Amino acid sequence: MNNTFGLNRRNLLLGAGAAAITALPGCGGGDDVPVATAATSTKMSVQTSDGTRLNVLESGKGNATTLVMIPGWAQTAEQFKYQIEGLGARYHVVAIDMRGHGDSEKAASGYRIQRLAKDVDDVLAAMNLSKVTMLGHSMGCSVLWCHFDLFGTSRIARYVFCDQASFLTTDPAWTAQEIANYGSIFTPDSVTSTANALVGPDAVATTVGFLKSMVTAAMPAAQFEWIVDLNLKMPRIAAADLIYNHCHQDWREQLPRIALPTLFIGGKASLVPPSCIAWNASQVAGAQLQIFEASEKGSHFMFIENPDKFNAVVSGFIG
Repeated sequence: MNNTFGLNRRNLLLGAGAAAITALPGCGGGDDVPVATAATSTKMSVQTSDGTRLNVLESGKGNATTLVMIPGWAQTAEQFKYQIEGLGARYHVVAIDMRGHGDSEKAASGYRIQRLAKDVDDVLAAMNLSKVTMLGHSMGCSVLWCHFDLFGTSRIARYVFCDQASFLTTDPAWTAQEIANYGSIFTPDSVTSTANALVGPDAVATTVGFLKSMVTAAMPAAQFEWIVDLNLKMPRIAAADLIYNHCHQDWREQLPRIALPTLFIGGKASLVPPSCIAWNASQVAGAQLQIFEASEKGSHFMFIENPDKFNAVVSGFIG
């Protein structure tokens, strides 16, 4: 994919050198959008096994139960600000900027799901976390399914998977029911065209259009601009590489192997079909399912648009 783009990745992605684990106050945010985490979170860095510095937001340290949150494609830990604030009084909440995302180092390589899964494992080990609830949103679910496959569940107590299909790219041989079950929203051609558009002259417009499909019309303009600004912190060449890799992963065989308490969350106003979220839940023994109604702002970003309900659902599951 890199050769297809014909760009010098190292020049485009060169970032700051890796740093030792460091704690910093606050988490920042745009002037037009209230930042719920500024007074309640700590910002720290974790270095991965290949020397990449990852940004981590943390609140509620000292609480008995840990919730680790993994954001989606080109999204950031800061976008979990309502969970960091709202759930931090009850749980030890940790949110990770994956490599190249948010305030993490813009590494020259590693923009594939398998490397991100290893990065998550490195963070869990560096912070000595165990018996955690892992919450993934969108691509963050794919990272967790890969982590499950590669590293098992020795540090994990339960899972929350929010609005992610098990296979994003359609096989032309699939029936309409299979497409509904697996949740594919791309064709092989549209994956390639999207990735190439992300590094073309209309990269920002492509990003804005894609993100617009993930929110309701009721989202305030300033809040949507904040989401776009955070997404664009990831260099578009890295975002293109990652979405191409992400869309070619098949996690269907992993779901029935999960034997931990699991909650799946979807939304009727999401671009991810709620039918596939229900199918995912049907594949995991004893899994719980929560589908937000359109009237409940059940978009792909329901945790931003309706954080009170989202936090209540998550805390009700964790206990």
